[in-house]
Amino acid sequence: MTTSVDVVVIGGGQSGLAAGYHLRRLGLDFAILDAEAGAGGAWQHAWESLHLFSPAAYSSLPGRPMPVQAGEVYPDASHVIGYLTAYEQRYELPIHRPVRVQGVHRDGQLLRAETDSGTWRTRAVISATGTWWRPFLPAVPGRAAFRGRQLHTVEYRSPRDFAGQRVVVVGGGNSGAQIAADLAYTSDLTWVTQRPARFLADDIDGRALFDAATARRRALDAGTTDTGGVASLGDIVAVPPVREARDAGLLKASPMFTRLTTNSVEWSDGTSTAADSVIWCTGFRPALSHLAPLGLRGPRGHIPTTGTRAVGEPRLHLLGYGDWTGPASATLIGVGRPARDAARDIAELLDVPTRGSGRAART
Repeated sequence: MTTSVDVVVIGGGQSGLAAGYHLRRLGLDFAILDAEAGAGGAWQHAWESLHLFSPAAYSSLPGRPMPVQAGEVYPDASHVIGYLTAYEQRYELPIHRPVRVQGVHRDGQLLRAETDSGTWRTRAVISATGTWWRPFLPAVPGRAAFRGRQLHTVEYRSPRDFAGQRVVVVGGGNSGAQIAADLAYTSDLTWVTQRPARFLADDIDGRALFDAATARRRALDAGTTDTGGVASLGDIVAVPPVREARDAGLLKASPMFTRLTTNSVEWSDGTSTAADSVIWCTGFRPALSHLAPLGLRGPRGHIPTTGTRAVGEPRLHLLGYGDWTGPASATLIGVGRPARDAARDIAELLDVPTRGSGRAART
């Protein structure tokens, strides 16, 4: 089966929904192809205790504020899933799921998205698949020899699974700190980081991080001094569970070990710690394999972009992969502006008359 639309959006998580909102608002003919069986994107696969860094009012997609979650300053993952579900229903976004895009190809004047359920021919593509589906594991000596359990952030669910175990958590970012805090009370925890853990001030949350990322992008675009952005503030947001574990003396980071053995981790000075499990909170890479047929991949696996538009293929936009596709574009609050810019750019490229308003204008 072959279907034709003006725009195909690949990914139905927060970035895909933000793109859909603006495409709907402009009156473009589009479809969102989502590999998931249900709404919520990667939030469906988060660990049980995960909460946002920001209050609901500062965690909203364009057009509809996120409702406050009763009893919570920072909403949890289930609340985010409910919000995203209601969002796509409210704006009647044309989402097709589960549909997995296997490859995007040039097809004369069009692009062609080959999926596991048919072919989509389109004049433009917005790729919004994020990074959750491509976890990164570092090449640490001895990793293959370790006989205990190894898992990445994407596989972690609850401290119940590790009660009484000797657990090593690797990673000095937010995921590493939050999972370490989660395990600190019920496991024999060793938390290791590549560099000394850098906690942000307790009163800094996602609101300040978004402002810092935006200010840095504006400075770079203007050719003025780099402000340093979020990295200048620290690496770890002191959300309440992290703050509590830290203040209780349960969250102390050790330097990164140099190798694993069959049942332990070892440092360069010869000291070692026995381990039953190692949890790698070592980040992600952009999930872009579906774009490989276009031959656009650049340094570090990124596709060079101007704003969200691919330099080597003006019919392709990338949305929500990190600051290189828009300041704070991998966050709920940050993705709205680059999604708007991508939709407007596509409308101009396609020379499609736009309404400027429409069903997506409801709030």
